Amino acid sequence: MKKTAHIISHSHWDREWYLPFEKHRYYFIKLMNNLIDQFKKEGNNFKSFHLDGQTVLLEDYFAVHPENREVVKQLIEEKKLYIGPWYVLQDAFLTSSEANIRNLQIGLNDTKAYGHAAKIGYFPDTFGIYGQAPQILKQAGIDTAAFGRGVKPTGFNNTVSDTPNFESPYSEMVWQSPDGSSVLGILFANWYSNGNEIPANEEEARAFWDKKLQDAEKYASTNQLLFMNGCDHQPLQKTIPEAIETATKLYPDYTFKHSSFDEYTEALKSSLPEKLQVIDGELRNQRTDGWSTLVNTASSRIYLKQWNNLCQTLLEKTAEPLAAMDLLAGGTYPREYIRFMWKSLMKNHPHDSICGCSVDEVHREMVTRFETVAQMGEVFVKEKALELAEKIDTSQTPEGGIPLVVINTTGWEKNDVITEVVDIDKVYFSQMHFEKIPGYLKDKETPSYKLIDDQGMTIDYQLDEPVIEFGYDLPDDKFRQPFFAKRVKLSFFAEGIPSFGYKTFYLVPEKAPAQLIEPKELEMETSGIEMENEYVHVQFHEDGSFDLMHKETGESFHRLGIYEDTGDIGNEYMYKEAKGHAPITTKGVKAEFTFLERTSLRTVLEFTQTISIPVSADECLAIERNQLIWHKEREAGRSSEMTAITLRTVVTLTKGMKGPAFKLTIDNQAKDHRLRVLFPTGLKADTHKADSIFEIVTRPNTPEKEWENPSFCHHQQRFSSLADDQMGLTVATDGLQEYEILPEDGTIAVTVLRATAELGDWGYFPTPEAQCLGLQTAEWQVLPHEKDVVQSQAFVDAYQFKVPLVVVQPNIHEGVWPKTHQFVKTEANGLAWSSMKAAEDRDDVMIRWFNPAEEKVSLQASNQDYQSYKSTVLEEKTNQTEENYEAGKYEIITLGFYKK
Repeated sequence: MKKTAHIISHSHWDREWYLPFEKHRYYFIKLMNNLIDQFKKEGNNFKSFHLDGQTVLLEDYFAVHPENREVVKQLIEEKKLYIGPWYVLQDAFLTSSEANIRNLQIGLNDTKAYGHAAKIGYFPDTFGIYGQAPQILKQAGIDTAAFGRGVKPTGFNNTVSDTPNFESPYSEMVWQSPDGSSVLGILFANWYSNGNEIPANEEEARAFWDKKLQDAEKYASTNQLLFMNGCDHQPLQKTIPEAIETATKLYPDYTFKHSSFDEYTEALKSSLPEKLQVIDGELRNQRTDGWSTLVNTASSRIYLKQWNNLCQTLLEKTAEPLAAMDLLAGGTYPREYIRFMWKSLMKNHPHDSICGCSVDEVHREMVTRFETVAQMGEVFVKEKALELAEKIDTSQTPEGGIPLVVINTTGWEKNDVITEVVDIDKVYFSQMHFEKIPGYLKDKETPSYKLIDDQGMTIDYQLDEPVIEFGYDLPDDKFRQPFFAKRVKLSFFAEGIPSFGYKTFYLVPEKAPAQLIEPKELEMETSGIEMENEYVHVQFHEDGSFDLMHKETGESFHRLGIYEDTGDIGNEYMYKEAKGHAPITTKGVKAEFTFLERTSLRTVLEFTQTISIPVSADECLAIERNQLIWHKEREAGRSSEMTAITLRTVVTLTKGMKGPAFKLTIDNQAKDHRLRVLFPTGLKADTHKADSIFEIVTRPNTPEKEWENPSFCHHQQRFSSLADDQMGLTVATDGLQEYEILPEDGTIAVTVLRATAELGDWGYFPTPEAQCLGLQTAEWQVLPHEKDVVQSQAFVDAYQFKVPLVVVQPNIHEGVWPKTHQFVKTEANGLAWSSMKAAEDRDDVMIRWFNPAEEKVSLQASNQDYQSYKSTVLEEKTNQTEENYEAGKYEIITLGFYKK
């Protein structure tokens, strides 16, 4: 049968990478202008162009050429220019579950303005793909995915490396999620440049096609051959019509077609063999030698991952749910502003951006973007919380009392120690001359207080000394209102804050004489350095390592928390340990301990250690970098010159915490090294679990037989966990997204700092700021539990790490909502909550969970004024409207709620 060569013109456009954004945009504008001219000049002879699967490129172009919007729109409507379905070509593992959904939602929403979307899950250069992608794509009505990595091994410059027993013998396969959803997977077996710069000259064309046709046929399961006419930042090939004419003349047994993914996939599906290889779950290039997985981008420039986690958490776990709750309370949902915040954040999500594998200028600009998103999110949360609080009836506040509304924006009930600054007195400049106010407030007697909950029950609390501080209000109906306030820092244990709800507390003056309640120091009966609450006991050793006892079972983990430093002669993409140097650890290095706080609510311990490490790699590394020696082949060691590094660790254990939380601060003055924190669990297991995209994935502790790299690191979202049949240990993190399991003693090793100095791809691009010199921080929490992280539901506590309650101090006023309320009542025991927001195109409230287990889980969710229904990830209504739903094995389940 005659074979068809589908030639798809495209240019894979990294918005920023080896050049900063604006320099890349300059060349992209040239590409777009040339493309528009080409369509005008060639008419139907130049069939189509694939715009790299991301709609953000249109925003980049129209910012400079808004006059061409209608021309571009017409090209899209005529299916000459193909856009979407994504907003950006994100890194799949380093962006959150909801960020991956927003990327698809916003990308497809953008395409509506232009009339047509390329309905293909496009992952051309993604550094591995999460296992739930087929389920997400199928729910979005997309049945085909195209990708360049994860299945067939690829090496330096993306050359194909054939090894026996790789996962699929063809470039076409069935890709299946854990829930059983599947899509047709298309691997760019010869990369997405296998049809780049096709010659129009006959002699050159014959040499080109003799090789290229053979390469494509080697992996194709059908007579439909795919040739991607483009590469990274590839200029437009204007001679494609002539090149196709030449190929048609030279190879009469083939049909050469200037094609699109729509046309190619339609032809491909009609000719597929009856049975294709099924590829399950994650695509992570595990059956390779391990030197080109790019997994260590998870630890490049960790500060970017920390910023991203802060911003993602702010938007998806606080801002969106808060706005949705206010919508249920009768408010309005600022959809466009929320979308704007997400778009601003997602401009940091492309794979060469969030992965930290670009030049320094790129990542400097990213920090500014992150700061901007944080500013938007913080003011949004503050204002939305106040809007919600204004609808709550606080008129019954006891005389002279101060109401405090504690809002839980998550899908789980929360019990947490809150520390909040409260204004106990306030005088506006309009009431008194500003110079007199501080003295007036200072001399005014401060009453004693009691703290009560919504039932009038007295709650223990702590109150710091008051301070006088300047502040201001920004009313909706008048000029700014400056004031001085007498402020106190209030701490208390907020118990039973309902999911998707709030609870009101009151700070009430007492008639007793003025008395501030100061923190209660706990007396330590032992001479050891220890801390404990109702769940765990922590005993520290002289070197800062600790034993952690799970009180319910009495089981303990020993000598956790040692720091390990090794040399790194790799690059932003890959870690390579320096040759001939043993790891330097804090084992046996005496720590200096200081208790910063020991009260009934909170124990805070600080300890510091100083270690001596090499200042950098040796001089050999500079030579190897300049000679473009691939990291696998490098021989550099570590410098003989040493420098002292001080590690400052602050440990916090509050009432209600299931395990201690840690914050490391390091003034990094060394280069070319990696620092990890080690948790030797002593547990015997062949596999472990880690948080991924809508999945708590099970991964092997040891690699496949093809693996040669001594390092076997993995991506994680919020935690990694190891367990045997009895006990488990989970390490939850804040933006620390690289870990490794050391199977000999069941150690979970979490990377907290990695310092390198080159990009590390097709040339030598120095990146000195990737050394991360200066103050760096890292935060994590250690959670012991019975059985594994899913069976014990310890994942709830891991997901709650660094997701705060929102506290508002409203005025005293009448309102329509009671002092305690839950907007959506849910029973979802065993499910992992993911998001709460309004739909993209209407005021239905959408709530999403996923099932982390193989067993089905029942789900109940209700609001007396709203009707629920089951939805897709694109928020499309289905006919299933019930009170009780069922989440199948590993299912991502979304419920919508519309007003009855």
